Amino acid sequence: MTSLSQRSSGLVQRRPEASRAAADKEREVGREEQEPRRGEELDHDDSGDSKETRLTLMEEVLLLGLKDREGYTSFWNDCISSGLRGCMLIELALRGRLQLEPCGVRRKSLLARKVLCKSDAPTGDVLLDEALKHIKETQPPETVQSWIELLSGETWNPLKLHYQLRNVRERLAKNLVEKGVLTTEKQNFLLFDMTTHPLTNNNIKQRLIKKVQEAVLEKWVNDPQRMDKRLLALIFLAHSSDVLENAFAPLVDEQYDLAMKRVRQLLELEPEAESMKVNTNEMLWAVVAAFTK
Repeated sequence: MTSLSQRSSGLVQRRPEASRAAADKEREVGREEQEPRRGEELDHDDSGDSKETRLTLMEEVLLLGLKDREGYTSFWNDCISSGLRGCMLIELALRGRLQLEPCGVRRKSLLARKVLCKSDAPTGDVLLDEALKHIKETQPPETVQSWIELLSGETWNPLKLHYQLRNVRERLAKNLVEKGVLTTEKQNFLLFDMTTHPLTNNNIKQRLIKKVQEAVLEKWVNDPQRMDKRLLALIFLAHSSDVLENAFAPLVDEQYDLAMKRVRQLLELEPEAESMKVNTNEMLWAVVAAFTK
């Protein structure tokens, strides 16, 4: 990332010694003020959008799944609920809040390792903080697969039903309304009324779709370790949530076939092997393993 202090207009101006010293001092102060700002951007994993429209993984997956005019996801999609919970685990790991327990001498598999709280610092996102609180307070710890089921409410144990995060899609949609991406309407479906959230800012969704398309077309690197971790997670989780097809629908046939071929290459990767490589994110591959086992 190029900092503001490194940019130059290309013009060189001669200055007296006194004014040059004052200017140097101002630059030093400016650099000190910019440091925390750069750190904040790295912590958020900025992908180029403005701060007002920076989306979480959950919001991106939901946005890909929402019908633009109707403002709701397909009634036939029964995958997105667990997919959104997988997004939460990866998002918390990318933000330095969660990690997997050490693999040990006998090297436990990804799905056998417990999820540990690395930091309980608030994320600023209510849903993420709620999930983080559950994970932090649960003893003994649970695995990735268990947390996806518990946060989704897919458990047969009535004593664990309180782990379920309720109304996740509606709460994510309201976040997107606050960010100016969606709006709120009421629709009548004969027997009942339903709150819907049609798209109001098409630019943000098109930017998201373009980002996904380019990742497997123009900017394809054929190596998951060289791909941006957040973007790699988005492709995996969008597929697991059955909404990735929506991003590829506008493509012409040749591009569509190539995009799907490269997505299949990613899906055929072995999570255990990928998790052992340098500079990887174990939580990402553990979630992928949970959805592809």
